[in-house]
Amino acid sequence: MTAVPLAHPHSRQRVAQDGLPSDERWLTVRWKNLRERTVYENRWFRVNLADVRLPDGRHLDHYLIRLRPVAVATVVNEANEVLLLWRHRFITDAWGWELAAGVVEDGEDIADAAAREMEEETGWRPGPLRHLLSVEPSNGLTDARHHIYWAEEASYVGHPEDDFESDRREWVPLKLVPDMVARGEVPAANMAAALLLLHHIRLG
Repeated sequence: MTAVPLAHPHSRQRVAQDGLPSDERWLTVRWKNLRERTVYENRWFRVNLADVRLPDGRHLDHYLIRLRPVAVATVVNEANEVLLLWRHRFITDAWGWELAAGVVEDGEDIADAAAREMEEETGWRPGPLRHLLSVEPSNGLTDARHHIYWAEEASYVGHPEDDFESDRREWVPLKLVPDMVARGEVPAANMAAALLLLHHIRLG
């Protein structure tokens, strides 16, 4: 007896005469952004109000944030220590470990922005950067994409220009990352994902 794959719960699937699904599928649960208007903006982001059509034909007013790309960077040294910042986020009133990050300026290369942010926030200039991953940390609210890079070497250039960004900068053993994430010490999802992937790459 041949098993027939089940259709995705949010799709309709045509089944051929031989009992196997065809390649033709129709997505049924897709929201359509008909139009949007800006209600507030500054040099970093825009708050828009969108007219969204739901699959059943109803309309929904949905606020969203259009944000510049965010560049993130860190370094893992020969001792498998990762450069982190211990900082406070006033919005959530929480402390946590993070990587250096900031918005990409107009016309700026994303990797260059990541290197700039790391030097400004930590005082360390990264060596050649490689792309680790890109994530959408809150895609139900914003189109922000965070592009995360890492290097295997860095040179110290002095006290960080943006020392107000963090309480301290430390080289943390990468082997501690899973337990740190489990204890909630890396509350930002994008940072946790990046650190866990680095742990996998370097330590398996």
